[in-house]
Amino acid sequence: NQNQNQNQNQSKKMAARLSHDSHRPLPLLLPLLLLFSSRVILAQKDEDPTTKTMEDFSGYPIHEPHFSNSLSSLSVDTKSLQKQIDELSTFSDTPAPSVTRILYSEKDVLARRYVKNLMGLSGLSVREDAVGNIFGRWDGYEPELAAVSTGSHIDAIPYSGKYDGVVGVLGAIEAINVLKRSGFKPKRSLEVIMFTSEEPTRFGISCLGSRLLAGSEALEKALKKTVDNQNISFLDAARSAGYTKDQEDLSSVFLKKGSYSAFVELHIEQGPILEEEGISIGVVTAIAAPASIKVDFEGNGGHAGAVLMPNRNDAGLAAAELALAVEKHVLESGSIDTVGTVGILELHPGAINSIPSKSHLEIDTRDIDENRRNIVIEKIHQSALTIAKNRGVKLSGFNIVNQDPPALSEESIIKAMETASQELNLTHKLMISRAYHDSLFMARISPMGMIFIPCYKGYSHKPEEFASIKDIANGVKVLALTLAKLSLH
Repeated sequence: NQNQNQNQNQSKKMAARLSHDSHRPLPLLLPLLLLFSSRVILAQKDEDPTTKTMEDFSGYPIHEPHFSNSLSSLSVDTKSLQKQIDELSTFSDTPAPSVTRILYSEKDVLARRYVKNLMGLSGLSVREDAVGNIFGRWDGYEPELAAVSTGSHIDAIPYSGKYDGVVGVLGAIEAINVLKRSGFKPKRSLEVIMFTSEEPTRFGISCLGSRLLAGSEALEKALKKTVDNQNISFLDAARSAGYTKDQEDLSSVFLKKGSYSAFVELHIEQGPILEEEGISIGVVTAIAAPASIKVDFEGNGGHAGAVLMPNRNDAGLAAAELALAVEKHVLESGSIDTVGTVGILELHPGAINSIPSKSHLEIDTRDIDENRRNIVIEKIHQSALTIAKNRGVKLSGFNIVNQDPPALSEESIIKAMETASQELNLTHKLMISRAYHDSLFMARISPMGMIFIPCYKGYSHKPEEFASIKDIANGVKVLALTLAKLSLH
């Protein structure tokens, strides 16, 4: 009330002054009036435009200023962030510019230590679970509320690049730093997660850490018997890196649904669309549903010269025919969002003068529509049966390794990401993620969203993978502002 009385008195004095100075030209008075009016409004609200945006988003007034300055205060330390990306890339089992960082390897352990150190330097409280998911938390002023989380992974397949996943971990830590430098105080706590083994390189299981967080009992049981290609068990590998310790019950990793109020992942696009269209930010609306299939055919084999064509039962040609059938069934779906890939095709005995007696295929098919994807899988199965019958070979295996549902981004998080992009004057577009990420499984715990940034020619999983520090900084700003909005919601 005292502030309002003071503002009213100031308004009266200004009105009298304006009346006295009415002989001045109007164009000279308008800027003065507008400036004063804006100051009175800001004094009454005791906030800046960012706080106003947050009030509009959250639906209730914020009674204390959360940013000391305007959006211009959201400054990314690009020099430091690029240095961290470069330093993390040195923890690799292959020479630069490639990066190879396999789960629980010596380089992986060193990289984890590096990330935990950065979290500590940013003032986050750090903890780890039984499989090495790493959490860094900034407590909010209402810490009893479910936190807002963000993060990604840092493991890297052989001879890949230094940005996949890393941008979402180091960028998330920098987003926290951005908010702290701006004077922001979170209501809900903010938590950065570094997920264990998003890549399937060592044990053949993608998104291992986030699957466990989402409560996969089947995975928890399977990991007790899982070994790598060196016959080292998962549990032994984890213990060598300082995890699992004496416990074999990995259910301690499980998180209850609602443990977080939201999860947002920053990631390079891994495709060319944003770069080609000159757009700064991709707002992900859905993540395609992946499925993996392993298929085996067995034939008679024989000498490549001695066995005549009518007498052959060629397992290799059965595999080739099925590979073409995969393409056919995917295209028949009628949707551009349906994709299928035969990424592995192996022949036995693998000699130029020997008819293949065995063949093995591994098929990846994805769609944002789970039912449509499942129809494709069934068609592939029927084709495999028909091909085996027609070619006189045995379909010795048709195993669906995983058949995950798609994940839709939460509307409120999409809105927060779009609004953040607009307020930062960054162009954006709504997109579908056809690669899958830890967000796919975090969606089983909390509402989810993803932010994409451009990458050079869409390259990923290769040494040429690259994202400019400008694009990374844009992504970090959008992430920071989105986290701020969601924290106050």
